[in-house]
Amino acid sequence: MKKIILSAIAIMAFAFTNAQETRFGVKGGLNISSIVGGDVRDANALVGFHIGGLAEIHLVEKFYIQPELLFSTQGAKFDNGFGNDLDIKLNYLNIPVLAKYYIVDKKFSVEAGPQLGFLLSEKWDNSDFDGDAKSVDFGFNFGAGYSFTDNFSVGLRYTVGLSPIWDDNIDDSGDLYDSAKNGNFQISAAYKFN
Repeated sequence: MKKIILSAIAIMAFAFTNAQETRFGVKGGLNISSIVGGDVRDANALVGFHIGGLAEIHLVEKFYIQPELLFSTQGAKFDNGFGNDLDIKLNYLNIPVLAKYYIVDKKFSVEAGPQLGFLLSEKWDNSDFDGDAKSVDFGFNFGAGYSFTDNFSVGLRYTVGLSPIWDDNIDDSGDLYDSAKNGNFQISAAYKFN
């Protein structure tokens, strides 16, 4: 874990020192999240939000690196078998690092990259629950965005969970593949400062 965090910091430090231009901004928006895989069969989407900051680091021509720091509310709704929904709410501090490429004159962009998430809280039906959710979550993002002005943009992104949410018994790659993971669709608006 320490090697991953130190590597991410080193890459971001290298990018900052070699960047031609760096802009900072804020972003926020809607999450539509769920839990997929494992014994989870009837999970429904849970609506939440994300909010935080970003840096857009210009490297070469139309290519940028965009690290972000986001508070994100995620989870899913389940039918508990008695006609009621059970909400599982997982709050994360997510750190995505995206490779971003502007296709059309700094208007339309595509992005992809890894994400490291730190679990802040786990709640089952609005009661604090000291469950067995893992404290670290890994994911991979891909998405697209559109800049209306130099400062204001909107984006769509999907995060595919790569690591199990809970501390299940995982003995081989088949167990890892079948384990319950986060899935999160984001609609966001961002404002970058000059």
